[in-house]
Amino acid sequence: MKITRDEVRHVAKLARLDLSGAEVDRMTGQLNVILNYVAKLDELDTDGVAVTTHTQQVVNAFRDDEVRPSLPRKQALANGPEQNGESFVVPRVIG
Repeated sequence: MKITRDEVRHVAKLARLDLSGAEVDRMTGQLNVILNYVAKLDELDTDGVAVTTHTQQVVNAFRDDEVRPSLPRKQALANGPEQNGESFVVPRVIG
């Protein structure tokens, strides 16, 4: 699989990256090396290989859900840089 300079420019635009011509060339080369390596993996015979989702045999590692006492609000807010008595005060990020 070969990636083109136009595809690299398109992906850079989607990622909001402003790449110079030299950077586009370098990225095109690097991505082609990666894609060629991944294409080699397609040549492997994986028939009979069990699908794995984890590297270890883990079966439901969750603990039982139980009610426990929580940290008092005053104590939880004590280490915050700014609070209003009910919650942390953070800078507004959405208009």
